[in-house]
Amino acid sequence: MTDRVAPWQGVMVATALPLRDDLTVDLDRYAEHCRWLVDNGCDGIVPNGSLGEYQTLTPEERAQVMETAVEAVGGRNVMAGAGAYGAAESRAWAERAGEAGCGSVLLLPPNAYRAGEDAVLGHYREVAKAGVPVVAYNNPYDTKVDLTPALLARLFDEGLIVAVKEFSGDPRRAYEIAELAPQLDLLIGSDDVLLELAVAGAVGWVAGYPNALPASSVELYRAATTGDLGTALPLYRKLHPLLRWDSKTEFVQAIKLSMDIAGRYGGPCRPPRGPLNAEQEAVVRAATEKALAEGLR
Repeated sequence: MTDRVAPWQGVMVATALPLRDDLTVDLDRYAEHCRWLVDNGCDGIVPNGSLGEYQTLTPEERAQVMETAVEAVGGRNVMAGAGAYGAAESRAWAERAGEAGCGSVLLLPPNAYRAGEDAVLGHYREVAKAGVPVVAYNNPYDTKVDLTPALLARLFDEGLIVAVKEFSGDPRRAYEIAELAPQLDLLIGSDDVLLELAVAGAVGWVAGYPNALPASSVELYRAATTGDLGTALPLYRKLHPLLRWDSKTEFVQAIKLSMDIAGRYGGPCRPPRGPLNAEQEAVVRAATEKALAEGLR
């Protein structure tokens, strides 16, 4: 790991969650996976995100997953997902993360309906009361709520957030965010715009594909954020056929399949997610095998 100024910076892996064949959570395997990611250069762990299938977990399972991550890699290195339908529930998860010693929490805006700006502000104000650094998560595709640069600036100016996981896929936003909120940390949210956002000044990556190929992903991130394009661009081209799956509906299944192919346990998903169809599986399998044959790890 690198010496980070803040616990939410660096390569923070949104961890896939290993499920047994009967779809129960394998906490021992999850702990081993968290440690393996850090041993391969990643800076920290993001449990209970969408890639971790948090929407399908019981409250007890969700708490156990977070606590397992903290025990495995240390609380400072954990950015716990606090997404929930209501602000009270999100605040409760943030408080629980704080009690566990997590360095930060990742917070979606309200997503039970298309919330307006006042509702978004109220949501983040409530969760900020937990006293844990909040990383906003802008995913307008899934939430139907867009944390625009201007709205992010309002949230930051009120002291409600410390960073944003930017998943709009629009690299132009990086520059507007830097203009409106220069001290707000920009975190890469979608794997397939990593290079573009790194060049634009990102200081972290809430990452998906390092679950399968951590060492090469970390090498790409470090090269991109230090301006070493001679190293970064060839790696980016090799990894991009996989990285682009992070922005597809089937990203959980794709990443878990790549893990299986790479010799890590990915395993099944809980419903409503089902396996990839034959065409999708063939594409992911071919891209993963090609990456491995090229020495990516």
